[in-house]
Amino acid sequence: MIGFMFRRLLWMAVTLWVVFTISFFLMRSVPGGPFDRERALEPEIKKNIEKRYNLDKPLIQQYFIELGNVCRGDLGYSFRLGDYTVNQVIAEGLPISVALGVLALIFATSLGLIAGVTSAVFRGTWTDVTLMLIATLGIALPNFVIAGICIILFVFKLPIFPAGGWGDFNQLLLPAFCLGAPYAAYVARIARTSMLDVLSQDHIRTARAKGVGPVRVVIVHALRGALLPVVSFLGPAVAGILTGSLVVEQIFAIPGLGSHFVQAALQRDYTLAMGLVLLYTVLLYVMNWIVDLSYAVLDPRVELE
Repeated sequence: MIGFMFRRLLWMAVTLWVVFTISFFLMRSVPGGPFDRERALEPEIKKNIEKRYNLDKPLIQQYFIELGNVCRGDLGYSFRLGDYTVNQVIAEGLPISVALGVLALIFATSLGLIAGVTSAVFRGTWTDVTLMLIATLGIALPNFVIAGICIILFVFKLPIFPAGGWGDFNQLLLPAFCLGAPYAAYVARIARTSMLDVLSQDHIRTARAKGVGPVRVVIVHALRGALLPVVSFLGPAVAGILTGSLVVEQIFAIPGLGSHFVQAALQRDYTLAMGLVLLYTVLLYVMNWIVDLSYAVLDPRVELE
């Protein structure tokens, strides 16, 4: 376990350095800059601002200066948000985005597992066909389309949920469902296929022959084995939820990191964009790490290599 964790930490450091390097040069290769506006600044003012942010130095020197700051945990000041540092922006927006993402992941996992297991148990019935039809529609529709449909149904037709905003748990339910619904559909199809495979194995037939009830067979004996492919899918699912939250946060006016990420890209806010890219990289790496550990816990035959 210690060796596994050490290797993962080492590779995470290498990955962050590669992501930082690629992002740094890509952002500065795009035409325009953070201080290019419709109304041009006076040359002296622009020169002083660029000096303040080290933009007057050679590109390779800028790279090593910013790399040193990032290694110390100093992500710098945002170019377009006044006196806000990137660390302050992350500290304010990250809890909101994490709350939205965690609730969306809970929706995706719970709804997907229930639908997939139910469909496998009642294979070939109308229940199976209906659930898999809904899952196929969920996969085909992107989350912003699902969000539009849910707003029409549950905000205007049936005013159950608020249209947007942040501050109340009720305001989080609808965007979390819209964000997690496509991944619930994927989980449902994966869980169905995996459960059908497990239910056909010898130890399940042995449990049934010993008189174990059908509910206990599914929950106790089959579900643990059927969870392995679902757990493997959680890594890509978290990546999709993090990137999809950018759109959902814009639709529902949620003040998370998504809106800052979009604005940083549009306004050439180098420091804020870099900080958010590195943050998302760390979150994805940690989630994949947790998935690997969970996989080893669920299946003792899997070694942490």
